[in-house]
Amino acid sequence: MAEILLSEAEKAFIHHGVQDDLRCDGRTRLDYRPIILETGLVSNASGSARLRLANSDILVGVKVELASPFPDKPKEGRLEFFVDCSANATPEFEGRGGEDLANEICRFLQRSYASGDTINLSELSVLTGQQCWVLYVDILILECGGNLYDAVSLAVKSALYATQIPSIKVATMDGDQPELELSDDPYDTKRLNTENIPCVVTLMKIGNHYLVDPTPEEECCSSSGIVVAVSGNKKITAVRKIGSGSLHPDSLVSMLKTGSEVGAVVNTILMKKLLEEETLEVSLKVGFMR
Repeated sequence: MAEILLSEAEKAFIHHGVQDDLRCDGRTRLDYRPIILETGLVSNASGSARLRLANSDILVGVKVELASPFPDKPKEGRLEFFVDCSANATPEFEGRGGEDLANEICRFLQRSYASGDTINLSELSVLTGQQCWVLYVDILILECGGNLYDAVSLAVKSALYATQIPSIKVATMDGDQPELELSDDPYDTKRLNTENIPCVVTLMKIGNHYLVDPTPEEECCSSSGIVVAVSGNKKITAVRKIGSGSLHPDSLVSMLKTGSEVGAVVNTILMKKLLEEETLEVSLKVGFMR
């Protein structure tokens, strides 16, 4: 991300605000900034979502394709993540500047979804050992406004919630090879159970306290923090340490507990918002690609 230059007085102001539980924008340490969410924006994708967390802007598209399952998991489909950092997001992303960040986010998402408690990949199986659905999740970071991990995870969960998987059946057997037949009805689709798909919570430590949803300025004032992936059933599926500083074991335990609690609340609020978005009439939806 782009480096924010702060004076010592500005850093002291941020430190004192965190200490008094009153951040620069009026939030407490455990408050999120406003989130704007829209689904179904990309017409040629199986599912899509655009999420804006303050100045962080994320667009996610999901493509569904048939492929062969992995030999060690013949009864499961799979998810594959691709992250692209737009050069317009920050000058540091020009050329190949955003590759490291994109790879870090991609690896963390793969780890977060690797747990069997998050998503039932057997729902993606078509023919055991022969065919399965593969969900290609393409993530585009349009703008950086801090807290990218959280914003990306919320956008991915929203896009997967909106993803429509075509109905398919085995029509006839041509010799030993089954023939698959897709339904002609565009509304004859199924959807994944996304209730337990994890949301990511970033906790940054500033002074003796930690906070969620840091702004770019707050990220510059912190030397350490953790990124926690929390599923809908409050289980932690992945943890990543960020920053060059160290964390005391007691602080780490407290941050993990808080991350799990905050993640459960964020999951509940997001699912409620997605249900509201689904029932909203198409004519009332407004988006930058409509």
